[in-house]
Amino acid sequence: MDITNLTLIETIEAIKAKKFSEEELNNAYLKKIAIINPKINAFLEIQKKSRGIPAAIKDVISTKGIVTTAGSKILSNFLPQYNATVIEKLLEQGVSVVGKTNCDEFAMGSSGENSAFGPVKNPWNLARITGGTSAGSAAAVASDMCVFALGSDTGGSIRQPSSLCGVVGLKPSYGRVSRNGLIPAVSSFDTIGPIAKCVADAGLILDWISGADGKDSNCSEIASPLRGLAMTSLRGAAATKQSVKGLKIGMPKEYFSEGLDLNVKKVIEDAIKKLESLGAEIVEVSLPHSEYALAAYYIINPSEISSNMGRFDGIRFGSGREDLGPEVKRRIMLGTFALSSGYYDDYYAKAAKIRTLIKQDFEKAFEKCDVIVGPVSPTTAWNLGEKIDDPLKMYLSDIYTISANLAGIPGLSVPCGFSEGLPVGLQIIGKYMDEETVLNVGEVYEQSTEWRKEKPNLSF
Repeated sequence: MDITNLTLIETIEAIKAKKFSEEELNNAYLKKIAIINPKINAFLEIQKKSRGIPAAIKDVISTKGIVTTAGSKILSNFLPQYNATVIEKLLEQGVSVVGKTNCDEFAMGSSGENSAFGPVKNPWNLARITGGTSAGSAAAVASDMCVFALGSDTGGSIRQPSSLCGVVGLKPSYGRVSRNGLIPAVSSFDTIGPIAKCVADAGLILDWISGADGKDSNCSEIASPLRGLAMTSLRGAAATKQSVKGLKIGMPKEYFSEGLDLNVKKVIEDAIKKLESLGAEIVEVSLPHSEYALAAYYIINPSEISSNMGRFDGIRFGSGREDLGPEVKRRIMLGTFALSSGYYDDYYAKAAKIRTLIKQDFEKAFEKCDVIVGPVSPTTAWNLGEKIDDPLKMYLSDIYTISANLAGIPGLSVPCGFSEGLPVGLQIIGKYMDEETVLNVGEVYEQSTEWRKEKPNLSF
């Protein structure tokens, strides 16, 4: 038995049954990292003396005493003096940091190619991108170099790479998980969440990291509805006891129009038919302002970035700004322009109004359905370098994920098939703070198919 193939829940159960020790578990993962990481470039920092359940952490999340670069040369020697809240919560559960994962610089990008330390390569095809910005975390989980990983999602940065790498990725509701210790990109969008080998794992991890800590004013103290699901899974109860019978699943017509790859569209439609066969009712819904989501997002995003990046002045953090990459500089310039005198009302103020309308679209749609389903990405993983010189083309890859960030609602990516040998993810979007229903639908679908069992060929 290759113990690195086990899910988080299976790993916990095996350790309790004394099938192997935590030391044996860590050694197995470190051995795999040593073999695979040089080819994929998922890890920037590896902790060779980790003890506990080995998790990979995106390098924008502060880890005490472990270099945290945010994928940037400007922070290449930054050693945080404290752990992010999510790290403290994981440590309480017996989880250890096996390493910090590569990411687009300061979480800005859509492909995992914008890191100052080289691109992350897709385990399914080394000539393809992994997706951004939690590229290293998704690649690490897909190639079984960790039990699970944490990423951050600003406009799809957990869901998109999870979809393109064939793993489960969950963006929680904004305010469920504390952002304390997360190097900010866009403070009103940023959300920390799990990337895992199965949906039940994602639910358990979310249960571990949720809750207010008094350090993030936007983080709500809401009793997690996930503990029952997590504990049921840990007791070994069959996940198939969950059901979608009677649930109404919304299919937004705007997500299945021009721009969606036809092969990807078929895979998604087949997944929706599967949910229907399992007892769900499929209803058509409309998100009429989604056509403006991309434009609004790419006004608000750089505007907040231009403000947040002001701290990196070469005095308090890191080296000089000449070490910043082109995508970071581009967004700082765009944001400064959008917020400047004479342009604020024309750009930022209008984008903020669109954000409100998009939130209202979802609220209206959820009057007709319990969750909304659709694609995560309009295509499968594209070739490395294919879009790197065309930012607008790159930004379009976020078209199906950014609306959930604008509205602050949860979104889950679940493997649902392949197109020309590359993974495709089904996106399940839920009501604010209703991760339980989202995870339930995802787990029922996952357990009724065989896609979760597919693994990339790592015999390079």
